[in-house]
Amino acid sequence: MDHLREEATITLYCGIDLHANNSVISVIDGPDNVVFEKRHPNDLALLRDVLEPYREELLACVVESTYNGYWLVDGSMDAGFEVRLAHTGAIPQYAGIKHSNDQTDARHLAHLLRLGILPQGHIQPR
Repeated sequence: MDHLREEATITLYCGIDLHANNSVISVIDGPDNVVFEKRHPNDLALLRDVLEPYREELLACVVESTYNGYWLVDGSMDAGFEVRLAHTGAIPQYAGIKHSNDQTDARHLAHLLRLGILPQGHIQPR
């Protein structure tokens, strides 16, 4: 008798700490393990290539709501990624993190998405 075994689907969550000329991308899984984390120059094609291997498992990518973030939001959405805009003014301080840095900031955005408590901003149409 053949037994079909279902493959377990892993859901991943992405946080992007965006700066003027670089971004830290952090991808975490359900138990909050870091699957991928690295700083990259702000190049849309490069950032999309970095996320491509995770596309099928990504629930969404969270981008900080900043004045310079729409190139990344629009470009990621154009590439077919689900994108959420973090309302940074409504995000609680990083409780329990002794030293905040770009990596912990990106991870925190992904963590809030994973928990379903991410304060979101409105993504304006082009």
